[in-house]
Amino acid sequence: MTGSLQHLGYDEEKLQRASQQLPCREVQAGMLLSLMGQPQQYCYPSVFIYGHGASGKSHVLNVLMKELELPHATVSCVECVSVSLLFEQVLLSFFGCDAASSLPRTPSLSDFVRVYRQQSSQSPAKQTRYIIMEKAELLRDAEANLLPALLRLQELVEDNVTVILLSEIVWDQFRPNTGCFEPLLLHFPDYSKGELQQILSHDAHPSYSAEFYSSYINILLGVFYSVCRDLRELRHLAALNFSKFCEPVTTGKVKETETHKLWKNIEPHLKKAMQTVYLREVSSLQWEQMQQMEETETGAMRGLSAHTHVELPYYSKFLLIAAYLASYNPARTDKRFFLKHHGKIRKTNFLKKNEKTSNHLLGPKPFSLDRMLAIFYSVVDSRVAPTASIFSQISSLVTLQLLAQVSHDDQLDGPKYKCAVSLDFIRAISKTVNFDIVRYLYDFLLQF
Repeated sequence: MTGSLQHLGYDEEKLQRASQQLPCREVQAGMLLSLMGQPQQYCYPSVFIYGHGASGKSHVLNVLMKELELPHATVSCVECVSVSLLFEQVLLSFFGCDAASSLPRTPSLSDFVRVYRQQSSQSPAKQTRYIIMEKAELLRDAEANLLPALLRLQELVEDNVTVILLSEIVWDQFRPNTGCFEPLLLHFPDYSKGELQQILSHDAHPSYSAEFYSSYINILLGVFYSVCRDLRELRHLAALNFSKFCEPVTTGKVKETETHKLWKNIEPHLKKAMQTVYLREVSSLQWEQMQQMEETETGAMRGLSAHTHVELPYYSKFLLIAAYLASYNPARTDKRFFLKHHGKIRKTNFLKKNEKTSNHLLGPKPFSLDRMLAIFYSVVDSRVAPTASIFSQISSLVTLQLLAQVSHDDQLDGPKYKCAVSLDFIRAISKTVNFDIVRYLYDFLLQF
């Protein structure tokens, strides 16, 4: 990148530092600097950079602005929930607090242009000022005249300023019906598998050789590349599973060069991690605890047939546990099992004499959705908001035939379900999340 841009007037040492921080994005960085031209010259009024998430758009711009010491204002359209916050951020970055405070309480676009022109006349730009708009797709929901004005802001404020829009969608989805000034378009393609391998290999662990970590990244991409191209997510997965990959090497059972044995050891753990790609349903600490309990889980699952063993997301396991408890426990016992301050309940009254037959022999009983969710929020080990993700996982359990819906959609009392798994299955699922389900089952109450 440095050789072709020396004629643009940038310091060669600064360009070299910037290039070292932009692996696999030297071409895009060079094209962007060519569009920007020499620092003191006027740049094109607006540049539109688009590409999928985690493709390096923000990183390239931040590195160039920082290393080349270019005057810039970075504005997040997510954080600037109003137009006034956007205007204040720009003026604060370029001209200081006095300029930002001179805006009215609810400034209009005309107020912003007036204040900007006043400030720029007092301190003219010695080189191009850059306004970087991150998550620019949110500007489509702003005032109708804001986006066209930003695209030709250089003309409105009569200053050497360029607006750079960063977005994950194409420009055709931005263009207003009334027409507007067309920006220069620059596309950032997704990283290829080889580029991801090169970038992730830079995070090598200091205790192991670079070749060893590179082989681990190669295995990781072989599993996840077909379902995930997000660099941030892949970096998170690499850090999360590396301790399990190097465990046989640490214990001395396997050498670093025995890649096949290392693959056999890490393969089941990577398959489990595929269940939570993008969801982040478990924290890193919870994931490590789940891996530590793997031996217990393997022993519990050994007695199950192959077709009954199903990999489930973290919260789906607790939903299934709640459904099993609702199916095999009488509703009157929920207060005893799941309410902390339930008061004194006499055991003689709690165990009815006419309930001599085991509920497991009678089979699962139908329960309402509200009751299952109430049990779920009681047994899960963290605070969970009732989001659409939780309800979609209930539908997935029905699709997998782990839950059975026994009521019709047109009933006024809402849907009812039955749990369709065995005691051995639910005990094995419970062990994977460190939950002792037997202590919460009415049929086993006399054992405690």
